Amino acid sequence: MDIKVPLTVPEYAKKEYISNYKELTKGTGRLMIFAGDQKIEHMNDDFFGEGIAKDDADPEHLFRIASEGKICAFATQLGLIARYEEYGKVPYIVKINSKTHLVKTRDPISRALVTIQDVIDLKERGVNILGVGYTIYPGSEYEHIMFREASKIILEAHKHGLIAILWSYPRGKNVKNEKDPHLIAGAAGIALCLGADFVKVNYPGDSYKFKETILAAGRTGVLCAGGSKIEEEKFLKQIWEQINISGAKGNATGRNIHQRPLEEAIKMCNAIYAITIEGKSWEEAIKILRG
Repeated sequence: MDIKVPLTVPEYAKKEYISNYKELTKGTGRLMIFAGDQKIEHMNDDFFGEGIAKDDADPEHLFRIASEGKICAFATQLGLIARYEEYGKVPYIVKINSKTHLVKTRDPISRALVTIQDVIDLKERGVNILGVGYTIYPGSEYEHIMFREASKIILEAHKHGLIAILWSYPRGKNVKNEKDPHLIAGAAGIALCLGADFVKVNYPGDSYKFKETILAAGRTGVLCAGGSKIEEEKFLKQIWEQINISGAKGNATGRNIHQRPLEEAIKMCNAIYAITIEGKSWEEAIKILRG
């Protein structure tokens, strides 16, 4: 695998960056993230209620999945990671910023909760942190604040050899259609300009139109957000198409994994991993899911 190390990674941090990149992508250049950052983003809506496994009411359910299922990394907040110290060997992406979905009177803005130094401090205590994540909302009247903060965080992360991932979601009163393929491509291009190694975007639902996003992202790898829980076969086929037709570098899935009982959640991880990292067909992934 040819790893193009950005110039924002100093010479002294290149070895660490390459090591983290290889471990994070399992040497494939592709990435399968188990996303568990919704406890702030969606509060308890995603973890308790009709159609959600009872296991999901306990936050440790996330860590059990991350430690037993096949994943590249578990993305969640620093404070949550710190409270479950016995899972320190799980590969982590620390989500730097988060906001709730409660404030609807203004355009979205999400600011950093912790610093890169806070992340490094925890990493130096033996927690397996490979990268950081940050959400931006292009189209928000506060986009300039998040763009600047994201850029600074990426620079600091690279100085320590960490992989930097942006969640890039067009949102706000000036955004008419968040799923517009052309707009999503623009959001991916912004992440490239800010220096991100990977960008997580919403999938517009058309694998051929999604190719515009892959091109716009250039050397920043595109990851598809999993979204709301849907039927398993449809979900796995969609993941296969995103990678094998569109050219995406992977995915970040939360609800379609953790809203299931533990055993089913682990199988879903393994099925997504099989497509993303092991190059399996979606039909083979279905067999893994069915056990």
